[in-house]
Amino acid sequence: MSDIALANIARLVNFNEAEGLALKSILRPRVLKKKEHLLREGEVCQFAAFIERGCLRYYYLSDGYDITGQFFFENAWYADYESFLSAEPSSQNIEALENCTLSVLYKTDLEKLYVAHPVFEKFGRLMAERAVMGLKRRNESLTLQSHEERYLHLIKERPKVIQRVPLKYIASYLSMKPESLSRIRKRLFDNRNS
Repeated sequence: MSDIALANIARLVNFNEAEGLALKSILRPRVLKKKEHLLREGEVCQFAAFIERGCLRYYYLSDGYDITGQFFFENAWYADYESFLSAEPSSQNIEALENCTLSVLYKTDLEKLYVAHPVFEKFGRLMAERAVMGLKRRNESLTLQSHEERYLHLIKERPKVIQRVPLKYIASYLSMKPESLSRIRKRLFDNRNS
């Protein structure tokens, strides 16, 4: 199982066989069933998880509303970096939208790996940089695009979301009510067929 995660990291960082074996020795398999949580609000995120199969989403609960922050699919990493770095309780919930197979790196193991094999510090830095860039793009989308523009962008850039995620979560992710998304979808469908 961890060979897929190892290959993913190898695309970012060059490491030798001994370093690869050290990394492989700390990857822990984890299986989640659909609707099962990997992390709940109030828990400290002590891991980074690589998704080998399945789909995860993180969300917040606010005044009884479920607000989706992001979706993660195969060959992606997830961690609540703020909680991971600060050891403070997370405000996120991370849920499996499908049955998932994961490889998990625990923070304590990862820190030991950084000391023993500094080449992997680059991996940690690159993951943090990607997280920051993703948050910037998400904030710009929510600030600068209309609901329809966000939906059209999602169709173009992230078709897996459209194909595999229930519409109520897509609407939440796009920061709109499901009825608004339905109206946009209907209007786009009608325009295409007129």
